[in-house]
Amino acid sequence: MGDMTNSDFYSKNQRNEANHAGEFGCTLQELRSLMELRGTEAVVKIKETYGETEGLCRRLKTSPTEGLAGTAADLEKRKLIFGKNFIPPKKPKTFLQLVWEALQDVTLIILEIAAIISLGLSFYQPPGEGNEAKQQDGAAAMEMQPLKSAEGGEGDDKDKKKSNMHKKEKSVLQGKLTKLAVQIGKAGLVMSAITVIILVLYFAIDTFVVNKKQWLPECTPVYVQYFVKFFIIGVTVLVVAVPEGLPLAVTISLAYSVKKMMKDNNLVRHLDACETMGNATAICSDKTGTLTTNRMTVVQAYVGDVHYKEIPDPDSVPAKTLDLLVNAIAINSAYTTKILPPEKEGGLPRQVGNKTECGLLGFVLDLKQDYEPVRNLIPEEKLYKVYTFNSVRKSMSTVIKMPDGSFRMYSKGASEIVLKKCSRILNAAGEPRIFRPRDRDEMVKKVIEPMACDGLRTICVAFRDFNSSPEPDWDNENDILSDLTCICVVGIEDPVRPEVPEAIRKCQRAGITVRMVTGDNINTARAIAIKCGIIHPGEDFLCLEGKEFNRRIRNEKGEIEQERIDKIWPKLRVLARSSPTDKHTLVKGIIDSTQVEQRQVVAVTGDGTNDGPALKKADVGFAMGIAGTDVAKEASDIILTDDNFSSIVKAVMWGRNVYDSISKFLQFQLTVNIVAVIVAFTGACITQDSPLKAVQMLWVNLIMDTFASLALATEPPTEALLLRKPYGRNKPLISRTMMKNILGHAVYQLTLIFTLLFVGEKMFKIDSGRNAPLHSPPSEHYTIIFNTFVMMQLFNEINARKIHGERNVFDGIFRNPIFCTIVLGTFAIQIVIVQFGGKPFSCSPLQLDQWMWCVFIGLGELVWGQVIATIPTSRLKFLKEAGRLTEKEEVPEEELNEDVEEIDHAERELRRGQILWFRGLNRIQTQIRVVKAFRSSLYEGLEKPESRTSIHNFMTHPEFRIEDSQPHIPLIDDTDLEEDPALKKNSSPPSSLNKNNSAIDSGINLTTDTSKSATSSSPGSPIHSLETSL
Repeated sequence: MGDMTNSDFYSKNQRNEANHAGEFGCTLQELRSLMELRGTEAVVKIKETYGETEGLCRRLKTSPTEGLAGTAADLEKRKLIFGKNFIPPKKPKTFLQLVWEALQDVTLIILEIAAIISLGLSFYQPPGEGNEAKQQDGAAAMEMQPLKSAEGGEGDDKDKKKSNMHKKEKSVLQGKLTKLAVQIGKAGLVMSAITVIILVLYFAIDTFVVNKKQWLPECTPVYVQYFVKFFIIGVTVLVVAVPEGLPLAVTISLAYSVKKMMKDNNLVRHLDACETMGNATAICSDKTGTLTTNRMTVVQAYVGDVHYKEIPDPDSVPAKTLDLLVNAIAINSAYTTKILPPEKEGGLPRQVGNKTECGLLGFVLDLKQDYEPVRNLIPEEKLYKVYTFNSVRKSMSTVIKMPDGSFRMYSKGASEIVLKKCSRILNAAGEPRIFRPRDRDEMVKKVIEPMACDGLRTICVAFRDFNSSPEPDWDNENDILSDLTCICVVGIEDPVRPEVPEAIRKCQRAGITVRMVTGDNINTARAIAIKCGIIHPGEDFLCLEGKEFNRRIRNEKGEIEQERIDKIWPKLRVLARSSPTDKHTLVKGIIDSTQVEQRQVVAVTGDGTNDGPALKKADVGFAMGIAGTDVAKEASDIILTDDNFSSIVKAVMWGRNVYDSISKFLQFQLTVNIVAVIVAFTGACITQDSPLKAVQMLWVNLIMDTFASLALATEPPTEALLLRKPYGRNKPLISRTMMKNILGHAVYQLTLIFTLLFVGEKMFKIDSGRNAPLHSPPSEHYTIIFNTFVMMQLFNEINARKIHGERNVFDGIFRNPIFCTIVLGTFAIQIVIVQFGGKPFSCSPLQLDQWMWCVFIGLGELVWGQVIATIPTSRLKFLKEAGRLTEKEEVPEEELNEDVEEIDHAERELRRGQILWFRGLNRIQTQIRVVKAFRSSLYEGLEKPESRTSIHNFMTHPEFRIEDSQPHIPLIDDTDLEEDPALKKNSSPPSSLNKNNSAIDSGINLTTDTSKSATSSSPGSPIHSLETSL
C-alpha cells in the first residue's frame, strides 16, 4: 500500500487494474481515492460504495479482525496488483553532481576564474623566454581547487540533509561566517583590482611618460610579460584575501566534534545542531528516564486502610485483597513487561518493558507472590477487552470473562484520576466499603499528597465486576470506567540520576534555564525538581499543571496569545500533568517571545511519537536512544544514546567549543589576511614587485586555511566553557578583544616585515632584493622576509588558541596532539621549502644565523601577545565588532514565509485538537517510520514467539503509549471530564465492533487525518478499521 503515493508505480500498474478488478472488488485507483478522503467524507463514501467496512473487507478478501490469510500465492497476487508496502528511497546524487554543485560556491568561483586565467597565462611563452616560474604560479593557484571542492561537497551534503528535514532556522554560525566571508572577499577583490591598476599605471607612466620610450613591436613580448606579472600579483592578493578556509573550518570543527560527541553519548544527526547547542538558553527536559533512572520501584503502599511507608508483610494483607491485587497487576499489564533475573550475580533484576508496570510487578514479587501463573492461567487471547493507556484516560483497563460467565475489569492509572471513579474501597478485612467524595479528599490529603511530596508517582489499582446478562455496552466507556472498587494505592519511586543535580547546576551557572515538562502529578514533579536542583525553596518560580497553563495562556475564545505566554515562561520551571500539545505550545511560545533582547534558543528532549512536533519546533531536539520511538528519533537533531540529562551538558560544552574554535581560527586567519594583503599591496606599489611571491602566498594560504582549520578547530572542550553565559544569536563573531588581538599582531608583523623589506639587506649585510630585474634568481633578502613571515604565523597560531584575553596561551596545548603535530610539521616543511625550494618557491637557502633571527622574530609574537593582553579592551573605544547577524539576515525570506504558514496552520489545528500532531508527523514521513517502529517494538523484548502477534502486548509497550490520541480540548483538564457531561461525549473514544480488537480501540490513527471531527477520528469508524485491516 506504500506505493499508492508513487506516481511511477501507479502509471505502471494502471493496466493491471482492468485485468484484476474482478479478483478484488476495488481497484488501486479506488483505494487511492479513498485514502485521500478524510473524516466524515470517508465514512459516507464507504457506506455508499461498499456498504460499511465489512463490505469493503469482503471485496478485498480480508478480515477486519484477522487480517490477510497470509498464503504466499495470495500475498504475491496482492503485491502485483496493489504494490509492495515499501516507499522507494530517493536516488542519491552522484559524486560528479556533488562536485558540480560545490563548484557553484561564490568563493570558489572567484578562485576558479583566477586559477584559469593564471593557468592560461602560464602557457604564454614569448620567443626565446622560459616560463617555468609562471607555469608554477598557475599550477599553484590550481592547487587550492581540490581542497575547496571537497569542502564544498561536504557543505552541500549538509545543506541537502537540512533541506530534507525542513529545519526552520539557518545555522547561526554559518550565517555569520557567510556574511563575513563575503565582506572580506569584496574587500580583497577591491584591493586586488587597485593593486593591478596601480602597477600598470606606474609602469606605463614611468616607461612611456617619464622615460619617454616608444612602444616598439619588438618590445611587445617584454611588456606583455610585465603585465602578466602584474596580473599574477593581483591574483595573489585576491587568493590570499578570499577566506575560503572559513566554511572548511566550520566543517572540520563540526565533524570532529560530532565524532568526539559519540563518546559522550550524543549521536548528532544534523551538524549545525552541535553549534546551535552552544547558544542554548533554555532546556525543556522530560523527567522519567532523563532526569531519573527510569527504574521504578514501589516503596510505599496504602492497602487495607493502612498506609505502609515500606513494603508490607504479605501476612498483614488480607488474603482476598492480596489475590485481587496480584491478578489486577499481572493481567492488567502488557504481557511483554516482565522482571527477569539479573545478568550478573548480585545485580538488580532486569526490568523489561514498561517501567511503571515493571515497578508494579516487582511489588508483586516483593509480596512473595508470582505473576507468571496468573498469566499462564489467563493468556492474552482470553482477554475480553482492553482499554489501553492514553493521555485522556490516564489509565489502562482490561476485561476478562469469569468462569461463571460474568465479567471483571481491572484498572490502574493516575491515583487522583482513578479514585474519582471509585465508589468503594477494600477495608482491612478485604471487604468493600463505601468510598465517599469526602473519604477521597481525605485520602488525597493524607496519603497521595505526602507520597507525591516525597517524589513518588502514585498509582491506584481498582476493579469492577459486571453481570453476564445483559452484557455491558463496552463502547460506552464513561459508564464502564466508573463505580470502581479501589484495591490499593502505591507510591513508585524513580530515583534521580546521581549525576543530574551537578549537571543542572552547571547549566544554571552557564546561563541555561532548565525546565521540567512531565506527565506526573504536580507534587511529585515539584519534589523531583527540588531534588534535581531545578527549583530552590525561596526562589520566585512557577510550577503549573497543564490545565492551569492552558487557562493562563488562552483568551476567552480559547486562542493562545503570545502576550499571555510571555507572562508565564520566564518564571516557569515545572509543567506537570502536561500533554505533548502543552510541550509544543511552551517551546513555540519561548522561541517566538520578543520579551527578552536575545531570541531564546531552546533545546527539548522527547521520547514519544507525539513529541515529534515539539522536537521539530525546537532549535535542538534531543531524542532518547533507549526509550525513544523511531518517529521521535527522526524528528530530532541529536540522539542521547544513554537517555541521560548529563549528556546534554556535554553537548552544550561541545557546541560552545565549536563556536570558540571558529573564533580562534578567525582571529588567526584575519591577522594573516590583513598582513599578507597589505604587504603584497604596499610592496607592489612601492617596489613594483610583491615581497611575497605567488607560490609563497599560496603556501601561506595553505597554512592559514587547511592546516590552521585542523589545528584550531580540533581543540578539546574544557569545563571553563560552562562558566560564561550563552553568546546569543546576535553576538558578533569577532569580539572587541579579538579585534584588539588581530590589529595588535598585524601591527607587529607589518612593522617587522617593512623593516626587513627596506633595511633588511643592511641588517644582514646581503644584496637587496628590491627592484630586481625580471626573471632574476631568488634573493636571500626576500627569502628572509618570507621565512620571517611564516615563523610569525606559526607562533601567532599559538597565540590564537586564546580569544578572551587569557595570558597562558600554552594551557592544555598537549591535550591537542593534532595542533602540536601541525605546528611542528609546518615548521619542518618550511625548512624544506626554504633550503631546497629553489626557483619554484622563489627561495634561496639561508645560513644558520639567518634562521635563528627568523625564529627569534617569530618568538617575539608570544611576547607581543602578552603586551597586547595587558592593554584593557575597555579603553579601546574605537575598536568595532564584526560578524554580527541581524534579525533580518538570520532567516531567509522563503523560510520566514514557510514559518508563518506553519504558525497559522498550527494555531488553527490547535483549536481543533490533535490534528497538529499528525501534520507534524507527516512532515517527517511518518507512515514509513511508524511501520518501522511497529516492527521493531513488536519483536523487542518478547520471549515467547506466540505472543508476537498480540495486539495487547505491543500496544501497551512503553514505545506505544501514543498520547493525545483523541481530540482534546486544552481548556479542560483530564480530571474534569467527569464533572462536565458535555465533554463526555466528545472525549470518550467509541470502540470498534470487535471486542477483542481492543488495541485498535485506543485511537492510534497514525495514518488518518483527524481534522474533521471527533466522530470521524474515532477508532470505531469504518475508515479506521479499513486501514487497520489493510
